[in-house]
Amino acid sequence: MTMPLQGIRVLDLCGFPGVWTAMALGDFGAEVIRVRETGVGGRRAEQAGRTDNKRGAGPNLDYMNRNKKSIRLNLKHPEAREAFYKLADSADMLLEGSRPGVAKRLGIDYDTLHARNPRLIYCSITGFGQDGPYASLVGHDITYASIAGAVGLMGPHDGAPALPSQQIADLGGGGQAALIGLLLALQARQHTNEGQFIDISMTDGVVSWLVTHAAPYLANGTLEPRGDTLQTGRWPGYNVYETKDKKYVTIAALEPWFWENLCTLLGREDLIPHAQDDERRHEIRAAFEEIFKTRTRDEWWDYLNERDVCVGKVYSLDEVFEDPQVKHREMIVEIENSGHEPMRMLGIPWKLSDTPGSVRGLPPEEGAHTAEILSELGFDAADIQRLKDECAVR
Repeated sequence: MTMPLQGIRVLDLCGFPGVWTAMALGDFGAEVIRVRETGVGGRRAEQAGRTDNKRGAGPNLDYMNRNKKSIRLNLKHPEAREAFYKLADSADMLLEGSRPGVAKRLGIDYDTLHARNPRLIYCSITGFGQDGPYASLVGHDITYASIAGAVGLMGPHDGAPALPSQQIADLGGGGQAALIGLLLALQARQHTNEGQFIDISMTDGVVSWLVTHAAPYLANGTLEPRGDTLQTGRWPGYNVYETKDKKYVTIAALEPWFWENLCTLLGREDLIPHAQDDERRHEIRAAFEEIFKTRTRDEWWDYLNERDVCVGKVYSLDEVFEDPQVKHREMIVEIENSGHEPMRMLGIPWKLSDTPGSVRGLPPEEGAHTAEILSELGFDAADIQRLKDECAVR
């Protein structure tokens, strides 16, 4: 079966989150070659990704290297850098995540590689982008999510901002934004026959998600305080409630018909006209809090779902992976791992009817394909051994 990205060669020079982007491309058929440095830069990347070189040793994020090949090069060594140039000449896409200016110092920047391979699509993922007053600053997910306003909108109105549980800047503003940019550039290349540079700022990505919060501010300067917006607990009908068994459910009765259903099932038909009543919202929430403590979480789930109310069970992580819907959608996959326990990893969220993605290969040991790839580039066995002896490759 032909896969959507079959025939596309991707060079993955990234730590997190670009390694996730490259994984997604590999899941849909791209040939992804993981390029790691052999010196300090490579060790730092390993530590940042918290990966393990040996499969089956219980790595955290190693599964994001599934469906990839691996080569290790010392890009400061002239022959290793020349090998990288030959590899880039054959590539369709390249992802890198170093700070602005680093790739140029290594001689692997967009201008250098584009001059050799005009069809190359080159994507840089950074915290703040390639330009601007913050471009050279260091950071992590919450750094960018804070500057983008997301952290400031989380948490109770009378307390400190809350830290997000998921890496919304890394994975959303960076990883997924890069995936979209690469596919857009690939489509554009069909018309122009030229690659291009993609500048992904994780901060930009999160700012672009402020759509519901930005609308009232950009229209008339209205600032909605943290913990007092539609999505953060202002209304009783869109909220979190503790249940009899000390667990929690979420209720999302925004539309009038869902609110009416909820009030009817809770025996409070008198509240139907007061869905967004500022004067009574605290009173209504307090009443709901008492009602929800009369049944367990799973009892509320069954009772309300049977009667068309938007209800969710607040899961712990282990419950997520045992949920029948998550299992049915194959969002947890188990891959045979010779000599070790099967490797469990997250599944593929994009369900294409005719050309679905698949997990075809386990994460390789670092440098597992160095000799194979160098041989393909024209290096003979003696040259490869000499480069290994000189610590140019691994």
